[in-house]
Amino acid sequence: MLLKKNIPIGYVFGKVKVELVIILLYSLAIAVIHEWFLEVPISIPLAVPAVLGTVISLLLGFRSNQAYDRWWEARQVWGAIVNDSRTLARQVLNFTGSQYEEDDVHIWRQRMIRRQIAWCYALGQSLRRLNPTIGLEKYLSRKEMEYLTRFNNVPMAMLDQHGKDLRRALEEGYINRYQQMEIDKTLTRLCDAMGKCERIKNTVFPSTYSLYIHFSLLLFIAMLPFGVIDYFGFLEVPLVVAISASFLLIEKMAIHLQDPFENKPTDTPMTAIAGTIEKDLKQLMHDQDLPEDKRQEKYYYIM
Repeated sequence: MLLKKNIPIGYVFGKVKVELVIILLYSLAIAVIHEWFLEVPISIPLAVPAVLGTVISLLLGFRSNQAYDRWWEARQVWGAIVNDSRTLARQVLNFTGSQYEEDDVHIWRQRMIRRQIAWCYALGQSLRRLNPTIGLEKYLSRKEMEYLTRFNNVPMAMLDQHGKDLRRALEEGYINRYQQMEIDKTLTRLCDAMGKCERIKNTVFPSTYSLYIHFSLLLFIAMLPFGVIDYFGFLEVPLVVAISASFLLIEKMAIHLQDPFENKPTDTPMTAIAGTIEKDLKQLMHDQDLPEDKRQEKYYYIM
């Protein structure tokens, strides 16, 4: 996720630098041909690109809104994951109160909470098409790690392990039936959140709509020098480049926002959120081995 401050200009314009160089050369060629080589005017009425530009502005505005809605929904889902992870840890710790201090119960608590931390990291890595088991050995036993290798959907397998441990806790008497149902509701909400993330990840923004906007934008940029050449002469070159940059940057912004799980700076900061969950849950267990704050490593975005 991009932060509010210190976004480098190079990052912003680096997304469209190739296009801007081509537009610069194209508009310069139009100006040179118009001023030095042709006696017959090659200009067109300014109203032609103006009307097309207005239409494209409306389409880009709609596209940007839809892209932001997808990004914001992803952020809301991960906000719910934060809340439900805290709820799960609180339930696990408080439902097995001071009367349950024997080693077996303590181990069960630790296993449930540490697995939930691992689940958050695994889900984020899975959504980014990375290996979801990398780094999980810090939180899971060797037996649990071996169990996960059997599954394509590692986060789903971890929720299944949660469910089995919950059933065992009921059978051993660590919790009663009502408490088991309450914890199971929390696990269901976590499963729902995972499904929502997978829906956002696997639902492609309509490609034909994107292509129509892009081709319309290219047509507008191609026509723009002919519409302003009579008014500005060689000054049309920086003018065309500036106007084109504005439209192209808006288009690129929408493209990046529409896919919030692509391992890019504009992603939903799933790793950072998982780190926050890890801190909170470990502190509930009085574990002082907390993760470092990595916000400063990438000063203009967090992942």
